[in-house]
Amino acid sequence: MGAGNQATDGSPQNPSQDRPGQPRPGEADSSLGLGAGAKRVVLKISGEGFVRQGERGISMDAVLHLAQQTYRAAQHGVQIAIVIGGGNILRGAQFSAGNSCVHEATAHYMGMLATVMNGLAMQDAVESLGCNTRLMTAIRMDGVAEPYIRRRARRHLEKGRIIILASGTGSPFVTTDTAAAQRALELDADILLKATRVDGVFSDDPEKNPHAVLYGELSYDDVRRQNLRVMDHEAVTKCMEYDMPILVFNFRKPGNIERAVLGERVGTLIRKTGSQP
Repeated sequence: MGAGNQATDGSPQNPSQDRPGQPRPGEADSSLGLGAGAKRVVLKISGEGFVRQGERGISMDAVLHLAQQTYRAAQHGVQIAIVIGGGNILRGAQFSAGNSCVHEATAHYMGMLATVMNGLAMQDAVESLGCNTRLMTAIRMDGVAEPYIRRRARRHLEKGRIIILASGTGSPFVTTDTAAAQRALELDADILLKATRVDGVFSDDPEKNPHAVLYGELSYDDVRRQNLRVMDHEAVTKCMEYDMPILVFNFRKPGNIERAVLGERVGTLIRKTGSQP
């Protein structure tokens, strides 16, 4: 298991042999090998980032924590697009167990609307810090957001605005992870940043296995072969096909979003080559 096989914050990391596809400490390298850092990133934040752990709904304290980190990262001149999840409010899968009168496609649309609610909260939180934003949705709702148009989104980024992308791809049966991979490719991002509440991708579930080790780097093939649940299969496949690197890291640690955006070593890096000696 991957991002789902993670420890709680601060879990111990054990040393390991330094060879491709094997566990190694996440802090082994000081940079991601992306040169001076990324110029444009897509940041995927799941619904759990908008609420205190174990709760539901929206916590503005949690949202402001995200906004402050994102604002500081943007001050370095990096163009940031944020793809929003909605699981803190509603997950379409909760209606798909076969015992609901809600059609599964309808449930997915309901989940998309939840991402818009998170997007509105994030927009106001970021703008309260003095940063210009645009909320864009894949489903038209002109009263609250702009429609997502690739060229317009790129122009907003070029003007230094943080763009917040809600409602996934606008189609049911597509996860927000896949939407993040899609937007990263469409917007020519340098890297896809997957923000989670844990430290990265582990070899096993550390809550069950105290010897689980944090991976420093993996290849796309490592992720697929070991069935590491970093992102859904379709998202990883898209990134692999177009060589879009993925960084999985813990956004709850203060400063980690800024560090990730600047190309510093945090969490687990997934790319074509995997671990390097």
